[in-house]
Amino acid sequence: MKIFVDENIPSISVTALRSKGFDVQDIRGTADQGIADEHLWRIVQKEKRLLITTDKGFSIHRDEAHHGILIIRLRQPTRQKIHQRVMQAITKYSSEQWPGLMVVMRDTVQSSWMSPKI
Repeated sequence: MKIFVDENIPSISVTALRSKGFDVQDIRGTADQGIADEHLWRIVQKEKRLLITTDKGFSIHRDEAHHGILIIRLRQPTRQKIHQRVMQAITKYSSEQWPGLMVVMRDTVQSSWMSPKI
């Protein structure tokens, strides 16, 4: 599965995802770091990647066809807490389930929406 991680996702998550065999693109340290959300969204869609972020603004795309959106929304986020929720979601859903799926992982609950498949 191809994944795109926004700059607010800890590098420990990137390392763990890659060790599980995922093709992970990390925006940190690239010329695109800090770009506007809409530009980032176009890149993610063009490359057909699941987006992992803490930016709830990407939820506006939940009813569009997409390759998956995972949003981590914690009250007091730490790198470790974000990492745990990322790995929990990636483990819960298979690569085949992510297209069209948006999951919001909170402290104790999660929400999910299914949009049209691509």
